[in-house]
Amino acid sequence: MDRRISGSTQLLGLIGDPVVHSLSPAMHNAALAAMGEDYCYVPFPVAAERLAVAVAGLAAIGVRGFNVTIPHKQAILPLLSQVEARAAKVGAVNTVYALPEGGWGGTNTDIDGFVQPLLGLEKGIPTLILGCGGAARAAIQGCLELELGPVRVAGRSPEKLQALQQTWPQVETLSWAELDRHLPETSLVVNTTPVGMYKPGSPAELSPLSREQLRLLPAGAVVYDLIYVPDPTPLLRMAAALGHTPISGLEMLIHQGAKALSLWLGGKPVPVEVMRQAARQQLAQIEADRARDPKPQLSSQS
Repeated sequence: MDRRISGSTQLLGLIGDPVVHSLSPAMHNAALAAMGEDYCYVPFPVAAERLAVAVAGLAAIGVRGFNVTIPHKQAILPLLSQVEARAAKVGAVNTVYALPEGGWGGTNTDIDGFVQPLLGLEKGIPTLILGCGGAARAAIQGCLELELGPVRVAGRSPEKLQALQQTWPQVETLSWAELDRHLPETSLVVNTTPVGMYKPGSPAELSPLSREQLRLLPAGAVVYDLIYVPDPTPLLRMAAALGHTPISGLEMLIHQGAKALSLWLGGKPVPVEVMRQAARQQLAQIEADRARDPKPQLSSQS
């Protein structure tokens, strides 16, 4: 569809640092074109020390909403007029929308994006989350909303693990050394760590779990890696080869974006498949560029 920018075109966007290789503009603009909406989604690079000025500026020019990525998902909370309850519980906002009375509201569609590929799972299945950072918090909330469990979280930071248990007392926390004991009874594994993400100079086959550890899982276990560069990750390639069910983090990215876009457009249905195709095309281009010039290509889930 031929899209023209005019004086009536409304703005949506993404703030973060960096945002240059984000897949979100391709996804959102493809969906907006398919829907015939007079909007344009723009990435805005915003340094941490300029966050408050940038948020005020976006309001001043009438931006209707924006996504938030690293390093602003926590820092933006005090700048919002209202924050939805589960975003406040997770302690992070990734989607901001203009309030009718002025100011900004914040929510966390990362949770919605995370759960979407898991909606067909049976309730009550034993779940293990690898990592205890910000992505783990969204994953924990999503798993509990799906009534999965027991939910266990393995990490290397006792302080972060303790903070998670204070927020979600029903979650069991494990040291990394305790993993093998629980793998045979785990039906869903979620990797929220950066291990396996492409980085220049890093070993090509890094994985948070070894092949031997993946063999400990029950037959047909679901292995969900929130990383999507490379796609598939070493973890997912090994899991698939052993007969487990792999889920790429690209699905989380697509569905969190679709939820955000629907919110900004007043609840209209969004063409998810259009967003998926646009994201995959952009990712293929990034992978091709990376092969020619191996520098970091993506910054975050957005």
